[in-house]
Amino acid sequence: MANIKREIGDIGENYAKEFLIKKGYTILDCNFRVKSGEIDIVAFQRGCIVFVEVKTRKNDSFYEAREAVNKSKQEKIRKAAREYIATKKISYREVRFDVIEYYTQNNLIEHYIDAF
Repeated sequence: MANIKREIGDIGENYAKEFLIKKGYTILDCNFRVKSGEIDIVAFQRGCIVFVEVKTRKNDSFYEAREAVNKSKQEKIRKAAREYIATKKISYREVRFDVIEYYTQNNLIEHYIDAF
């Protein structure tokens, strides 16, 4: 079961990366893992480092995928982002947190800029 969830997540992350590249983003890193959490995609756009959480679902019949990015998840992503910036020794002007939803059933992708 865990492997299937990971495979579905990988599909969504790949679509999200392609989507961001087409929108002019530069992908800096993927699946950055630290003790405090994970960042699915780290991108760069117009002087801004963008930390992207990707949520993939078959459909939205129960709830929208972005609803899974609750306050606890947001805090884990923020901590991981701080560690990413410190580890990579990145100087930045602006940081943003986005959420991308991808629904496999209808190939729908939604991008929520500055989601939290």
